[in-house]
Amino acid sequence: MKITPFFVDLYAAYQAELDDLTFDSEQNNVLARRLHDKRQQMAFLVKMMELSPEMVAVVFHRGFEFRLPAVMDDLLGLDAEDFPRWTFLADSVHLAAWAQPLATAVLREPQGERLMTVAAALEYMVGRAAVVSAASASDEDDAEGDNDNDSDTDDGRQSDDGQADADGPGDAQADADSRAAIDAGADWLVAQGFDRKD
Repeated sequence: MKITPFFVDLYAAYQAELDDLTFDSEQNNVLARRLHDKRQQMAFLVKMMELSPEMVAVVFHRGFEFRLPAVMDDLLGLDAEDFPRWTFLADSVHLAAWAQPLATAVLREPQGERLMTVAAALEYMVGRAAVVSAASASDEDDAEGDNDNDSDTDDGRQSDDGQADADGPGDAQADADSRAAIDAGADWLVAQGFDRKD
């Protein structure tokens, strides 16, 4: 799965927003109550959708059912200017009944369709945390590989620091890091109540 930097960065902000809402100072889980409170503030929140979309999108947490995951996978590979209209996603994304009034409030705004598309994508990423982590790690490895290629000398064997490039412990470490990211994502999903996938 290809994930654009737009979604990688926004997902990190969204996850941080969820983390901030989840626990109080005594480490009690207060996510449900805080989300309920935020949902009562939609008139204020919609004003923030352009500058801080993650702070608005979070009100839809657990409000989507994804009927055609392949459509969402494709969406994560698009740049923001290429997003489809929200109505295009109607067949693949089902909104919970409690979230319908919130969506109506958002869709009245000029940037409403874009926000709904972003909110659906972020929630989809939360549900597929292990896959997202692995895809992000793969993209980072590809970027590092591109940088390494740029620094190669003409014979393709040495980088700028004069050290020979070779496969070895670095590759094993990258594989271990990728596996650790996938395992961490799987552990997180189990903590949220999902069954562990083999």
